[in-house]
Parts: sequence; structure tokens; C-alpha cells
Amino acid sequence: MADDSQLYQPGILEGVPRVARYVQFTLAGERQPARALKDAMTRISPLVNGRDVVIGLAPALVKALGGEVPGLHEFPELGGSVKVPVTPGTLWCWVRGDDLGDLLHVTRKLQKALAPVFTLRHVTDAFRHRHDGVTGFGRDLTGFEDGTENPKDGEAIEAAFAHGQGEGLDGASFVAVQQWVHDLDAFDAMPEEHQNHAIGRRLSDNEEIEDAPESAHVKRTAQESFDPEAFVLRRSMPWLASTQAGLMFVAFGKSFDAFEAQMRRMAGLDDGIVDGVFKLSRPVSGSYYWCPPMRGGQLDLRRLGFR
Repeated sequence: MADDSQLYQPGILEGVPRVARYVQFTLAGERQPARALKDAMTRISPLVNGRDVVIGLAPALVKALGGEVPGLHEFPELGGSVKVPVTPGTLWCWVRGDDLGDLLHVTRKLQKALAPVFTLRHVTDAFRHRHDGVTGFGRDLTGFEDGTENPKDGEAIEAAFAHGQGEGLDGASFVAVQQWVHDLDAFDAMPEEHQNHAIGRRLSDNEEIEDAPESAHVKRTAQESFDPEAFVLRRSMPWLASTQAGLMFVAFGKSFDAFEAQMRRMAGLDDGIVDGVFKLSRPVSGSYYWCPPMRGGQLDLRRLGFR
């Protein structure tokens, strides 16, 4: 596989930062002229280096800009016995860093660059929790390690980025974004064995439980158990707002196929078995975005008609 190291937004591979903001923008008004949209994108592009700010465009925005990206579509309606909300977005930024105050000012710059065409819709502040400096993994607010089965090195690049599709597409990534709200009281009330079996790992040492029930999260989402294998690169982070808290689930892929295969199985659509994670958490949003590749250290928007 060719070296695409200069093609992808580097923040996607660099792991989760100390703090982050997930920032969603929507159009100001029902419609905006294509020229106004392109002008706004031209203004924001210098603020997006792909490392401190990772950007994603929703399918509707790509279409409005006159672009066409194979495989890009809206978050699907899944149905089933558990609710998996669909909340289409417009423009999404993952603002990354070490100081939340600095991220506030970055957000303000993005907001001003996009005005008056786009308006700020929602911001979720996130953070690393009990980060392990040895393995590089953080913890979910339940205490379980998050991202244990993430692909690494070349396998991470293979899973997270498009390749072999041509200029303006290679190095791009498809990202699924869901906000999950935890019921921490319900989790705390569970016997530890039930907590472990909901996830399929022991909370005490993160070891996988061989005889965990088929509903255990690690069994529902075992990436190598799908045909074809369903590998994604998770970059999820805990979030907190007043008395609510949970996980911002973020999964980057070379397409949406792997995420959708996992989500269908989690929802019980393959075999009627619902993922045990639904006992302690629920998604309240679900949206898809296309993260453009880079070119010479800048966003490569050629697929959207930019030169």
C-alpha cells in the first residue's frame, strides 16, 4: 500500500487529546447559494490543519457544494427493538488540544469564519478520563478501557482512510458520530459480574471474558468476526454537561460499511440479540460526515469543485 501519510487529516491518527470539543454547524436558513457556501468553506479552510481541527462535511453539504463522493450517504434508519436516532448534520469539527479555554477561542474563530452562512448548532465538550500513558488508552466513565481493539499503525491507516480511489478521495475518511448518554446510577447498581458481562471484559484488569454471554459488547462488535472484517478506528471521548454524561462515540473508516455492520449487530438486527451496552447507555444522536483529505498541508477540496 502506498504511503498516504501526507493525504489524511493527521489528528485522526494521533489519538484522543487531553480535551476536545465536538462542534456542529448548520445552515443559517433553509437554503444558501452555492457561491456563499464555497466562500464560507474558503474562509474556514486556513483554520483547519487536520490536526488541531479535524473537519467533516455531511452528505447534504457535499451535494449542495456540487460535489460527489462515492459511498457517502446519511446515517441509516435501523429500526429494531432499540432506538438508534438519526440526526443529520451539516458541518462537524473535532477541535482538539490541551486547554479548554484555548478550544473556546478556536471555536469562536471557526464560528466567525463561517458566518453568516452557517450558524453554531451544538457544542459538546469532552475529555480524557484516567488516561493510561503506557497503552495510550483512556477510560469510559464506567471505568472500562475504551479502544482496546483499535487497529494500529498500518492497519489503522488501512481501516480509517480511503485509498485507490483517485485524487481528492484518497486519504479521506468517513466518520460516524453518536452521542451516548450513560445511566451511571443503573450501572452502579449492577453487580460487578453483570457489569463485566454487559461489556465482555473484566473491569478490574480489562481481560476479555471467554464465557461472557452473546450479548456482551465485545462479542457483538468483534471486528474480525464479520465477513468481510469490520475494522474501524475509534476516537471516542467521555463528555459531561451539568448532570448528564456519557460517551461521544466517533468511528473513522474507509467507508461506512464496517460501522454499519457493527451497529446492526449491536441493535440485534442480525440475530435478535441486543448488545449489553444498551443496558447502561443509549444513543441520542447519529450522523455521518466525510472528512476530506489533505494536500500540501491544506484541505483538499477538489472533489467539491475547489482548485
